[in-house]
Amino acid sequence: MAAVAPERQAAKAQGSPTWLLLVYRVPSEPTRLRAAVWRKLRNLGAIYMQNSAAAVPRTAASERAMRALRNEIVESMSGKAFLINSTSIIGETDLVEMFNEARNEEYEEILDKCRDFHAGVEKEVREEHFTYGELEENEEDLVKLKGWYQKVKARDMLGASLADKVSDALADCASTLEEFAARVYEADSAAL
Repeated sequence: MAAVAPERQAAKAQGSPTWLLLVYRVPSEPTRLRAAVWRKLRNLGAIYMQNSAAAVPRTAASERAMRALRNEIVESMSGKAFLINSTSIIGETDLVEMFNEARNEEYEEILDKCRDFHAGVEKEVREEHFTYGELEENEEDLVKLKGWYQKVKARDMLGASLADKVSDALADCASTLEEFAARVYEADSAAL
């Protein structure tokens, strides 16, 4: 099992996390402004409670990012934004559930890609494509999957249920890649 990030440990140790709520309004045109805010909130792992109101568990990193985004909305986008630090939210159980569901949806996407990874390697084995090019391509795919997992894991401050399953799936992918690499090396040695 992977080590738990210190900020995630702190959020879980407190029982109920402290939440940062960003309530904002940006001009409707150009639409790229709304898209930029949405993208930044998504990268933080924030969830939308309703239009233009997003929440994320408070950590030092999330607070810095939310403060910067609030400032950007006000200063660069000619919008309005309010950042609220809340230790008590009625309906917090639902909010935690929404947050974990959002992370689990991301984890499920990674699990799907892990299944695709295995299928791709199995196809190469069936078709006996034991080349260094195929090995390199599969290595790159696994690096991308691991990077994606690390990004989601960084946003997973409350410990969504699929995190360990994804970690195990990535370990299985690494094992599959090692077995494929052995076949590539074997084919290379046989060709000499």
